[in-house]
Amino acid sequence: MNEAFFIASSFLCSMVDLFIYNSLTRTKEKFTPLHKQFVGMYVCGPTVYNFAHLGNCRTFVTFDTVYRYLTFLGYKVRYVRNITDVGHITTEFDEGVDRIGAQAKLEQVEPMEIVQKYTTYFHDMMREFNNHPPSIEPSATGHIMEQIAMIEEIIKNGYAYEVNGSVYFDVKKYKDVFPYGELSGRNVDELLENTRELDGQEEKRFFADFALWKAASPEHIMRWPSPWGEGFPGWHLECSAMSTKYLGEEFDLHGGGMDLKFPHHESEVAQNSACCGKAPVRYWMHANMLTVNGQKMSKSLGNSFLPHELFSGTHALLEKGFTPMVVRFFMQQAHYRSTLDFSNEALKASEKGFERLMQAVEKAGSLTASDSSSYDIAALEKNCFEAMSDDFNTPILIAHLFEAVKVINSCLDNKIQLTLTDIERLQKLVNGFVFEVLGLQAEVSGASNDISNDLMQVIIRLRAEAKTKKDFATSDLIRDELKAINIQLQDSKEGTTWTHEK
Repeated sequence: MNEAFFIASSFLCSMVDLFIYNSLTRTKEKFTPLHKQFVGMYVCGPTVYNFAHLGNCRTFVTFDTVYRYLTFLGYKVRYVRNITDVGHITTEFDEGVDRIGAQAKLEQVEPMEIVQKYTTYFHDMMREFNNHPPSIEPSATGHIMEQIAMIEEIIKNGYAYEVNGSVYFDVKKYKDVFPYGELSGRNVDELLENTRELDGQEEKRFFADFALWKAASPEHIMRWPSPWGEGFPGWHLECSAMSTKYLGEEFDLHGGGMDLKFPHHESEVAQNSACCGKAPVRYWMHANMLTVNGQKMSKSLGNSFLPHELFSGTHALLEKGFTPMVVRFFMQQAHYRSTLDFSNEALKASEKGFERLMQAVEKAGSLTASDSSSYDIAALEKNCFEAMSDDFNTPILIAHLFEAVKVINSCLDNKIQLTLTDIERLQKLVNGFVFEVLGLQAEVSGASNDISNDLMQVIIRLRAEAKTKKDFATSDLIRDELKAINIQLQDSKEGTTWTHEK
């Protein structure tokens, strides 16, 4: 954060309390960290079996903004976001498809090649959106021993049991002691009639018991030795083990998408409580889902698209491409707990608003001082802090920033006068909230960006033609020459995409 702005605003920061909507209590609560000026924050990261989708990106833009604002307020934040690189995805109460293994078979490579490929893509997308990297980014495969140790402690405390090399969490026994379902608001006994029959149900004592460790079938590639035989850890367990290792048995914030509240986050609470005797998280935060033209985004409806499709405009539902900063700005114009609806009209409106905001920021550097001020900059500053301190309300913050845009333009038109002190304060306010809190960046002109995309599409098409003619020397030469200037090509069944590592 700009040091001068922090010093000028430190008194104001101390006067504005931060309130966070806690999903656990379903109320806004005043934020009080466990340790003064230090914040521990854990966010569930991606499962790297395919390209990161826009729902992922909204969640990570949300918590990047949270991270930025906490830092802006002067907190020292340890931000932990994991990489799920173990081949399992859960469906309600048990393990479903091994997505990493399935994708490896589809692409005819090793599972860890899939992990590497899509982790790289994820990091590329986070850079495109100007997300800060987390303080620590642990992987599930790098913490198998910690997960095994946590399972052993849960068994020791009587809340898990082993069957045929698999270990299950004993939900019935747990809920006799701890409140199970408190986070999600679900009554587990009422879910029985809606539960599908899934693999491993016959081994369980209770239908809602979930796997802490799963015995590996002969064809399961990703497997590790354990006290119960070769297998792999349960999906929920990794986050419990890694958050505990890096943030302690109790920490301040845990974030993720709304879809993770149950069963994933509910199971995290249960595992940590069963292991450590207390709930791990003080404030739970959940980002809401995306819709497209009023419909839920899904592959089956044909309205699901990937970030690079949004940037290039190659999806059938898009009239044109939009830059990463326009998309980030668009996401921040809705509160993180609200549904966000993608449409061409909404994105084009955000593009115009983004350009207007960035033009004003640039103009702010050329304001001329007067002997007196006819506008209260302190009130505007207070409004910006109050907006973000009210559960990170970016739409209200943006509304106040557009008030600052009006002030800047009015100053240039000599309709408002500001002293040199107030001009400097306005400049620091706008730069601080636009660049440091919202994480926006000035971009090259839309024309230049469109030309870059058009040129890359020509190059990709020429490379595809070379491959069709079995001219692999030319195809490889194009790829290698692009790589030399930090342009990476990613081939998939959906086509070829490109990213530029700045």
